[in-house]
Amino acid sequence: MIWLLRHGDAEPHGGDDASRQLTDKGKKQAEDAGQAIAALGIEIEACLTSPKVRALQTAKIACEPLGMEPEVAEELRGGLIDVRELASGREVMLVGHEPDLSNAVAELTGGKVKLKKGGLAGLEPGTLHVVLRPKDLAQIAG
Repeated sequence: MIWLLRHGDAEPHGGDDASRQLTDKGKKQAEDAGQAIAALGIEIEACLTSPKVRALQTAKIACEPLGMEPEVAEELRGGLIDVRELASGREVMLVGHEPDLSNAVAELTGGKVKLKKGGLAGLEPGTLHVVLRPKDLAQIAG
């Protein structure tokens, strides 16, 4: 299974886009995502993240309850993502940006979604299993 997590809420645009940090709301979204994944018993083998600060912060916070460290994947910086190659048959979480993640969902499943900041989608090639909004993740996280 491939899990796509959009970075949490970040500082407004301006200056260096790659350096934008998470807001307190974004940090809470990332925390909720990680706790929800743990509560659901999802066993992630690897977490790959965009090197942009807001995605890296999201990945680090979300991976903490999972007992893992994220790995930077330059491919997630932005643009066309080869999700299958990045996943390479593993249960993996990819932390990145819009519209890249929604485009990956469409390419692999034919489903049309727009992940909200802090939202999570679970899919396999040909099947979109679940899309969870940040408020869904917060409820699951408790």
